[in-house]
Amino acid sequence: MSDLTFNKYAGAVLATCFVIAGLVQLSGGVFGEEKVAKPGFKVDVVEDTGGAAAAADTPPDWGTVLKTADPVAGQAVFAKCQSCHSLTANGTGPNLTGVEGRHPATEPGFAYSDGMKAFGEKQPVWDFDHLYMFLKGPQAYVNGTKMTFVGLKQPQDRINLIAYLHTQGSTLPIPAPNPAAAAAAATPAAPAAAGAGKPVATGSTAAPAAGAGGPAGAGPGAPAQQPATAGANPK
Repeated sequence: MSDLTFNKYAGAVLATCFVIAGLVQLSGGVFGEEKVAKPGFKVDVVEDTGGAAAAADTPPDWGTVLKTADPVAGQAVFAKCQSCHSLTANGTGPNLTGVEGRHPATEPGFAYSDGMKAFGEKQPVWDFDHLYMFLKGPQAYVNGTKMTFVGLKQPQDRINLIAYLHTQGSTLPIPAPNPAAAAAAATPAAPAAAGAGKPVATGSTAAPAAGAGGPAGAGPGAPAQQPATAGANPK
């Protein structure tokens, strides 16, 4: 290859490099990164409850609600659990036959998380109250549990599921009803009285009739006020 040919190729390569570098600089000026003047922020959305305070989601009176709960509906709810649990053997989750009344983290052959083992050291039995709150949000109730299920947010779904599990080998007796607790849960809060706290008018706002006598109706054409008669009581 002659020197002239080599110089032509080298010049072409250098020219191409200069063009590419120029395009990079040009595009950087046209499409430069624009700094955000004010960083965005998270907007907390408050659930609209229609002005009514949300009822506290606490365990109900089991002696009352389990008598009217629907185990068949609870079996339908259990379908949400069957991807991990069964009533015959361990799977992704432990066998749930006889879970009501069982000591937590003690189903033979299942490898429990450290979080559930720690829960079992403090809680001697899966009773109705703990199942109710655990099923609402497993990870929120037992820190470190392997159960990633989002939970059952509707209280009646949890009640029906617990009623169904009670038919599947439960050793937990249903307690006697507590009438006081049931009555307190069934009694709605008393509404505020209409007009409570508002000022009450003590006089009439009607305009006096033309020619009416007395101080309120005094005016042109009103009869002269008569002097008090003797013996009248002073006011």
